[in-house]
Amino acid sequence: MILVITPGIPNLPYVLKEGIKHFLLVAEPVTQQLLPGLYINGWGYNGYIPGPTIQVFQGDNVNIRVYNKLSEPTSVHWHGLDVPNVMDGVPEVEPSPRIDPNHYFDYQFKITNPPGSHMYHTHYHTAKQEMMGLGGTFIILDPPQKQSIIQRDYFMMLQEFAVIGMKKGTLSPGTYNLEPLSHDLNFFTINGRCFPYTIPLLVKKDENIRIRIGNLGMNAHPIHLHGHQFIVTATDGNSFLESNQYLKNTILVGAGETYDTQFYTNNPGIWPLHCHIPHHLSNNSTTNTGGMFTTVTYTEK
Repeated sequence: MILVITPGIPNLPYVLKEGIKHFLLVAEPVTQQLLPGLYINGWGYNGYIPGPTIQVFQGDNVNIRVYNKLSEPTSVHWHGLDVPNVMDGVPEVEPSPRIDPNHYFDYQFKITNPPGSHMYHTHYHTAKQEMMGLGGTFIILDPPQKQSIIQRDYFMMLQEFAVIGMKKGTLSPGTYNLEPLSHDLNFFTINGRCFPYTIPLLVKKDENIRIRIGNLGMNAHPIHLHGHQFIVTATDGNSFLESNQYLKNTILVGAGETYDTQFYTNNPGIWPLHCHIPHHLSNNSTTNTGGMFTTVTYTEK
């Protein structure tokens, strides 16, 4: 069975009890390394920003216990999933409860959506908590009999942060705080890292590759792949009919959106994959390539 790989981010384990998959998701302060020697004090899940990837199948019954180790209440919204109102995670307007510090809530629901790419994120004090890093990936996997067409399956979570205490145009090692309500965003990440610390997507020649992209940030990001054209097969967890799929090499991923793309590896090399907004390829306005940039790298291993 092929699982989705979120480079640098683990999958969230579960325990199967009486036909229900039990997950434990812990909201907590996280010190995240954006670049070697450069850290931020953010908020994440289970020690990661973004949080660990949850992978399930259509028809699964799940219990996701969210334990709050933050200094204020929080919640989790299952972005794009069709769940009961009390499980949707927006306590300011829904019957879904807020989770106070040192308390937990069990989100219980059946996976009714078809296979596709989704996200999860806080929906309490959203402007602050989401920009502190509280989000992650939620994948409904293809059934095993349909997985053979894809040899490698990757997810890229796009986020951005306002890191304070560092002079613009410089990169000084250290640990920095965030100003989550600021619009002066200066670090742009893929799976919680900035280039050149991002992890390449490894492929071999003559493979069918799926790259899923999700955006938890403030900006829309035009993601561009060099050396290949890709087919857009799904958005927001909803697959296109084959007749409606379309060919691109750049796709605009808006805030809150996911896209699934597929391509065939027929052009060996080390190929950039990046946001096409020039300032988003910077680390704190320095001139060397950085930010929301990684590579698709051919390998024989």
